[in-house]
Amino acid sequence: MAGQDKGGTGTRTSTGGRAAGTRSQGTRRVSPAVYRRRRLAVLVLMVLILGVLGVGIWTAVVAVGSVAQSPAPLSTAALGSGSDPSSKATSTAGADPSASSAASAAGASADPTATPTATPTPACDQHLITVSASTDKPSYAPTEKPVFTLKVTNGNPMPCEVNVGTTQMEFLVVSGTDRVFSSKDCQASAQDLPKTIAAGASETANFPWDRVRSTEGCKAVTTQPKPGIYVMTASLGPVTSSKAVFELK
Repeated sequence: MAGQDKGGTGTRTSTGGRAAGTRSQGTRRVSPAVYRRRRLAVLVLMVLILGVLGVGIWTAVVAVGSVAQSPAPLSTAALGSGSDPSSKATSTAGADPSASSAASAAGASADPTATPTATPTPACDQHLITVSASTDKPSYAPTEKPVFTLKVTNGNPMPCEVNVGTTQMEFLVVSGTDRVFSSKDCQASAQDLPKTIAAGASETANFPWDRVRSTEGCKAVTTQPKPGIYVMTASLGPVTSSKAVFELK
């Protein structure tokens, strides 16, 4: 019996030892390293949650701010074709509708500063137009070419228009009864040139002569002007100049 008691005691003692060992393992404390890792994981999770919430709030704030700062769209009905919207908005801002209605009812008067339509320049009275002829030298060496000058003067008491184009202009060279040269004989293309000349003012035109003969219709000529005395006259329309005498050597 005593042996059994001892055995029982031993058994109880052994069982109690296992129970005590089990309770000791169940209440074992967590190491500091594990604790720190758990706290770090919790902090990281909280930062992530706050970050997501912060981005959402910032996006909402920016969206609200953009809506608050966006200007109201301009009405295209108030703008003219191709006009600057900003200038149009500025010019129409603060307009008094009653004043505009009154101006429309009264009618717009003519702008006193507006430039009136220009009156066409009248044609010159041909009877008051004079034409003179001259040469650049009184005589020319065999290799020199004369330069003829036509001068037209407006004797009208006011500015007027004269056609000084090649359709009206002619330089004629003669020697006695011999018709030597005319600038119209071989003229390629005559043109009009209306020119306004002030009262008492003059215009000039120069013509270099190549010392050649010409005939009406620009027919071929084989002979050349010989040395001698020649007479040149200049015409502009129905007005003919006095004679200009020169010598070819």
